[in-house]
Amino acid sequence: MKNISASNPAEDPAREQATKLSVYVSSSPHVHSTEDVPWIMRQVIYALIPGALVGVYFFGIPALKVIAVAVVSCVVMEVLWQKLTGNPITVKDGSAVLTGLLLAMNLPSGAPWWLVVIGSLVAIIIAKQLFGGIGNNPFNPALVGRVFLLISFPVAMTTWPEPRSFFSQAADATTGATPLGALKTAIFEHGTIAAAPGMNLMDPFLGNVGGSLGEISALALILGGIYLIARKIITWHIPVVYIATVAVFTGILWLINPEGYASPSFHLVAGGLMLGAFFMATDMVTSPITNTGKVVFAAGCGVITVVIRLWGGYPEGVSFAILIMNAFVPLINRATRPTKFGAVR
Repeated sequence: MKNISASNPAEDPAREQATKLSVYVSSSPHVHSTEDVPWIMRQVIYALIPGALVGVYFFGIPALKVIAVAVVSCVVMEVLWQKLTGNPITVKDGSAVLTGLLLAMNLPSGAPWWLVVIGSLVAIIIAKQLFGGIGNNPFNPALVGRVFLLISFPVAMTTWPEPRSFFSQAADATTGATPLGALKTAIFEHGTIAAAPGMNLMDPFLGNVGGSLGEISALALILGGIYLIARKIITWHIPVVYIATVAVFTGILWLINPEGYASPSFHLVAGGLMLGAFFMATDMVTSPITNTGKVVFAAGCGVITVVIRLWGGYPEGVSFAILIMNAFVPLINRATRPTKFGAVR
């Protein structure tokens, strides 16, 4: 009998055909796309530009300095770490630039340069690179940097310059409370929101309020979020469910006691909800994979945000809420993973 396994391909037509096919057939995946990591990072950066520009318009040159220092320091931190550890330099993927921009959006426009650099170090080295770099970090790096700074330097992180023109100098700036901060103070001191300054919804919606770059101009951030959904960078599940949960929770409390709780519309436009819902909670690495998991994750973010805002020690709870829910992502993924085809539950 002829030994087929040892035969020459030229003498075995079937094997010769298989050899020819192997040139053209490869293992999955077979679908190719230009939507790689750098492309995705660029789209998110583009979506953040409107919010950043509004922040620079209302807070002037100091805000531009914060953005520049945050982006440059994040890039430098990543390059230095990868050089020291002998890892490939991956800064061209744009993730460090995006982390720097998101960090800047979470900082006061008058933050000193050293505060921004410390936040960049924590975000890039501790929250990202120590876990293995992009794709391996369990928590959103920019939020880790922001929360670290808030806990370590509370005075510097809660000194909010009031809006002014782009050409105003930092020395001319005055400081004040954010809308959520003023509301929290009024309730704490007087037990009612009636003592809070006039809550004009149009100012936080357009950006003419004190706060970080990501706490102003809900309109600009919503436009950026719509762009991300339209480009299919993110899905609607997390932002819509997150925002809806906050609206429903605060709406119920407002209907029960309108003197003790602000309206849901105020909670939607004030603070960092829009930045968190569209840009932070939707981080591909630190959010659930399945649509069901995304709904659970977003609902948890919404509930925790409201609890901290209304009864916690901080006027804003978006950063803490997202980081807490980041810790539950592995459990959410495990609980919501689909059943394999043909398997019995």
